[in-house]
Parts: sequence; C-alpha cells; structure tokens
Amino acid sequence: MFGLKIKNILFIMFGAAVFSFGIVHFNIQNNLAEGGFTGITLLLYFIFDLKPSITNLLLNIPVFIIGWKLLGLRSFLYTLLGTLSVSLFLELFYIYQFSIPLSNDLFLAALFAGASIGIGLGIIFRYGGTTGGVDIIARLVKKYAGWSMGRTMFIFDAAVILLSLVTYLNYREGMYTLVAVFVGARVIDFMQEGAYTARGAMIISPHQKQIADLIASEMDRGVTVLSGYGHYSKEKREVLYCVVGRNELVRLKNLITSVDPHAFVSVTDVHDVLGEGFTLDENKKPIES
Repeated sequence: MFGLKIKNILFIMFGAAVFSFGIVHFNIQNNLAEGGFTGITLLLYFIFDLKPSITNLLLNIPVFIIGWKLLGLRSFLYTLLGTLSVSLFLELFYIYQFSIPLSNDLFLAALFAGASIGIGLGIIFRYGGTTGGVDIIARLVKKYAGWSMGRTMFIFDAAVILLSLVTYLNYREGMYTLVAVFVGARVIDFMQEGAYTARGAMIISPHQKQIADLIASEMDRGVTVLSGYGHYSKEKREVLYCVVGRNELVRLKNLITSVDPHAFVSVTDVHDVLGEGFTLDENKKPIES
C-alpha cells in the first residue's frame, strides 16, 4: 500500500523503540538534555512535568501540516510512522521503566544515551523514515531560504541545548549532554555509511586485460578501464577500477598477484554503493536486502 514495505515499517518501529528506550532510561533518568524536538520535549518534561510522548506529538503536528507536501506521500507516511512510534514507545517505557543507576557515572550514561539514540535514529533513517521535527523544518528552510540542512539543524540543536543550560541543566550535566549528542551523531553516521563498506581498487599493471578478464569471470564483478598517464615514465597506460565487497578483498588481491605480483594496487573504503551487483541484479532490478 502506497509503496510501503513491511520490512521498512518493522525496522522503523524497532528503531523508534531503541531511541525511546535511550531517552527514558539514560536521558531522563540522568537529567541529560538533547538537541532538536527531542530536546524540547525533555525541556518541557523537566520544567513543567509534561509527558514526552504527548509533547512529541503536539510539537510535530503543525510541522506535518506545513511540510507533508514537501516530503512526498511515501516519505511522509514513513515519517508519520516514525513519529507515532516514538511517542508510543516513549509512553510505554515511561510507564514500565526500570532503574539503571548511572547518576554517579554520567560519562557512562552519556555514552549509552548517545549510542541508543544514534542506533535508533540510524535505523529509522536507513529504512526511509524520520522522527519529524527539525528534519522537516530544515528541508523547508533549505527550499525557501537556501540554507543547508546541516546549518539549520546545528543552529536549532545549539539553541535548544543552550536553553536547557539556562533553565534546568547544571554545567556538569550540560557538558555530558554534549558528549551524548556527539556520540549520537557519530553513531548515526556509522549506521548510515559504515554499517556496510565496500572496497574500491585502482589497479595499474601491464597485464590489465588478463586481470580484468579474471575479475569478471572469477568474481563476477564489473571493471572500468580508465585512461592514465605516467608522469615519470611519460607513458600512457590503462588503469582498472573495480568495487568489491569487503569480504572479497583478499580474493581480489590474490587474483591480481597470480597474474602480476608487481602490480600497483590502491584500495579505498567505499561507504555507499548503488548499481548492478550491489543494489541492482543483472536485470537492473532492485535487490531485496
């Protein structure tokens, strides 16, 4: 229905559960703040004792009304699912929470807060959802004001954390909040880019045709031939470029060495790969992962 996938729906809900668990058991229990709309819900909770599950919904309703056309139907539905799931799990974990005594070790609390929030949001983002809030605002600002999304989100997060420092955080809790936010951002990056990494190989050898043929026949991987020019030798030569899975790298090296032990090989990390052999099959159809 509407192009939604059951797998995406389940993972977005799972990510929302991980995210909400971290908010309740590490942020709330240890008096730590957060950026974005989540930070506002925590601010309202600590000052006015308002339930985060309710304020999360109330804050996002006007944003959804303004930004639903910008997202497109499928992205809007995934975002709506993410936001509703977060509110649902915030309520459940708030009612049935259990104590995790980390108040004497705020550094550990900050690490776990950042990790759980980062893992939760990373899963939600990876499967096409968001939790609404600043993400939609940032898209609107980019469209109408030309600001980058990163700039808008940074300003918003900084303002919320600063307001939290002025109202209910002491300097110690504020510093550990920054640790949690930093860890969360790095974990989100890892979930988005580093959970799967391929390897890109540049190969220079006088036996490039034999190497390319073996890569294609033995590994079933495509090879691109680039035109190169040796600055020192002043000779034109062809450079092979191919992308393989991380678990295929040793096999690629052994194959190259079997043809030319003196070949020059440069290997780099590839954090995102689209196309045949990775996201498309030989018939150019999406590979279900």
